[in-house]
Amino acid sequence: MKKIQMVDLQGQYSKIKDIVDPSIQEVVDNAAFINGPKVHQFQKNLEDYLDVKHVIPCANGTDALQIAMMGLGLEQGDEVITADFTFAATVEVIALLKLTPVLVDVDPITFNIDVDAVKKAITPKTKAIVPVHLFGLAANMDEIMELAKAHNLYVIEDNAQGIGANYTHKDGSKTKTGVIGHVASTSFFPSKNLGCYGDGGAIFTNDDDLAHTIRGIVNHGMYKRYHHDVVGVNSRLDAIQAAVLDAKLPHLDSYNNARRDAARKYNEAFKNHPKITTPSGLSQCDGICDTCDCHVFHQYTLNLNDVDRDALVDHLNEKGIPCGVYYPIPLHKQKAYKDSRYNEDDFKVTNALIDSVISLPMHTELDDEQIAYITTTVLNFINS
Repeated sequence: MKKIQMVDLQGQYSKIKDIVDPSIQEVVDNAAFINGPKVHQFQKNLEDYLDVKHVIPCANGTDALQIAMMGLGLEQGDEVITADFTFAATVEVIALLKLTPVLVDVDPITFNIDVDAVKKAITPKTKAIVPVHLFGLAANMDEIMELAKAHNLYVIEDNAQGIGANYTHKDGSKTKTGVIGHVASTSFFPSKNLGCYGDGGAIFTNDDDLAHTIRGIVNHGMYKRYHHDVVGVNSRLDAIQAAVLDAKLPHLDSYNNARRDAARKYNEAFKNHPKITTPSGLSQCDGICDTCDCHVFHQYTLNLNDVDRDALVDHLNEKGIPCGVYYPIPLHKQKAYKDSRYNEDDFKVTNALIDSVISLPMHTELDDEQIAYITTTVLNFINS
């Protein structure tokens, strides 16, 4: 059995080397490293894939989220509601812009933002909601958009873990995550479902005026060289990373399908175990259905019951199986984001998840032998 990795980027690269290498070499040969043809080519191809009017590439996913908020013109003190159970970048940019983060609990099944908790958190100062498509599962966007419309709020999708996922609306139509809200951000960090070989990110929107503003912000506020019309930053996707992403984009659906197939095999091995809750699609799905496209499994995360999670982590590491705990500390308990406004009773789900979740290896190169070894090792520990 080959060595098990949390993410096997080398194995993935070996299969597309003949495409990636010439694409990178073309950038080097042309020496068009910033805003060159490869960046524009990738931008256009991603717009076509997502069926969105505007993709604005930038330097990384955190920048993308910050720039999206800057583009909306949010002002100091404006409240922005987001999930407590997510990576810190989501709340980090809110604080950096001197906005007021408002953290709320998540759904115990999907781990995505709890819409009822959002409703309770809205005040006259609320200006935006940031749903996170956590671990690759689409958030409940119909209800979030209805709530936002009723209260005249912006919706900023954090799509860093969800690129390629479809959201099925109440009317049966489908839309890619990241193009449902007013604006969205994504990350192309190497371990993402669509990852480059360094840092990278992008902002998506169907709003022409907002796209124009954001294009200025990412480039020092310039639309014309040395004419600074808005306050901006320096955040550009370099052409080598764009070349990698453009080479990988045609494979994204097959990558996501491979992740779903691995998730189904995991689920089958853990099926009906009283101490293991396996991930599923949206709430109306039973497990991971054959036509599942709402979950792209950036992570495969179990929720354990009456299991010493930390001891299991140690056991897996001893057996050569990497794993992760996403996330070990809720944002409302992080030193940087503590706030006297928060009541622990409002975070019952998150406070439970931090002690019970574990993420197993998930990537495009997992094979049946590895999955069998991983699942057997997990079950032997839990059943012992």
